[in-house]
Amino acid sequence: MKINTGKGSISLMTLIAIWSISLTVNLPGLAITPMLGNLDKIFPHTSELEIQLLTVLPNLFIIPFVLLSGKLSLSKSKIKIVVVALAIYLASGILYFFAKSMVDLIVISCLLGIGCGLLIPLAAGLLADTFVGKYRMRQLGIKSGLSNIALVIATYIVGWLNHGNWRLPFLVYLIPAIPLVLSVFLRGIPKADLYPASVTPSPDVKATAKVASKASVAGVPAKAIHAKVPAYVNDEENGKPCRVKDGFIISRVWSLIAVYFFVCYATVIVSYYTPFLMQSDGMSDSDVGSVTAIFFLAVFLPGFILPYVVKMLRQTTLIACSIVMAGGIILMVAGHNFGVMCVAAVLVGFGYGVFQPLIYDKATQIVTDPAKSTLALAIVLAANYVSVSVTPFIVDGLRDIFDPHHLNNAFPFILNSILLGIFTFIVIIFRRSFVFRIDRSYY
Repeated sequence: MKINTGKGSISLMTLIAIWSISLTVNLPGLAITPMLGNLDKIFPHTSELEIQLLTVLPNLFIIPFVLLSGKLSLSKSKIKIVVVALAIYLASGILYFFAKSMVDLIVISCLLGIGCGLLIPLAAGLLADTFVGKYRMRQLGIKSGLSNIALVIATYIVGWLNHGNWRLPFLVYLIPAIPLVLSVFLRGIPKADLYPASVTPSPDVKATAKVASKASVAGVPAKAIHAKVPAYVNDEENGKPCRVKDGFIISRVWSLIAVYFFVCYATVIVSYYTPFLMQSDGMSDSDVGSVTAIFFLAVFLPGFILPYVVKMLRQTTLIACSIVMAGGIILMVAGHNFGVMCVAAVLVGFGYGVFQPLIYDKATQIVTDPAKSTLALAIVLAANYVSVSVTPFIVDGLRDIFDPHHLNNAFPFILNSILLGIFTFIVIIFRRSFVFRIDRSYY
């Protein structure tokens, strides 16, 4: 069976091999979380610093290796990077079963972060290289859905395994064996897609006339002008010039990073702070677990129906998603019962679930050189992990100012409902800008 890529076709097994990589990208830290409350029993005399290092360091290791993976993709075989990353990931999962101290757990978790960091950009990058247009958007939606449903299922498995030996939850880190076995089918990706040729500046990317004129008078070759002088590309919607440096459209890069950072920050509080909010309202741990699972299920669902959502909402897609997320956060503040919290989780999760793959697709459009698509994805994806790492510090810092005694468990949600309201206003005002508009080819 052949799958249409928009510029050719690949086999179904090759596509499944690419999809399988997404099963692993959201798993780091999953098996560690259930055991945090029992670490002092598993490893007596465990210090608070060691616990903090165990939870923070792996995420910090992911960030630089996400960027390194993007950089390596320019000169190294992407398939080899995938295989090496999966091997490191799988080796880490096996090593957990031999850990005998907190130091062992910390070191192994950092190794896991390295493997995952190398893998994350390529899970989306291989799809971005292989597919174009509406086909790419559809595949990035499926990739987003797969990574999120894998997280939901793995969370339930870890919760079930946690009732036995403390090492059993680490079985989820053996999942990389699946894409590692299937990696042989990655050879079915056309070489022209894996190694896209760097392009020379197109006619609409040009140096400023003033500098080019001076360079011409000085006898500087045209190639040197393009190499040394900032170039510009016209925005296809409003015709405004956008600065290009090293193949990156600078304004698009920063706007996309800022939007993805904020969207991640605005929604990750659901998994971080919902337990405290619901427990203060007298709801049980099982209720908390159900709402969290519903949130991740709502994030997963749009990935598989994204083309239909975009076709229905068109240019209002991201405006609607912003309103839906803001409404969900407000409901979490106002709702004091399980049913309302479930509805709120669906709204926030669905909005984020649409935003995520569309941002992935836009990340491939912040470069003028197709060879740098994976690097562009790596840069944007790093914003996600920075956001996840700094969210507790942002919330706690602002809480110390506005709620110094930490009396209001709803503070993170009140804060983010205000911020999402402002963000929705920004989306409406700048709806025609690159980061918020929807490409007509999608529908």
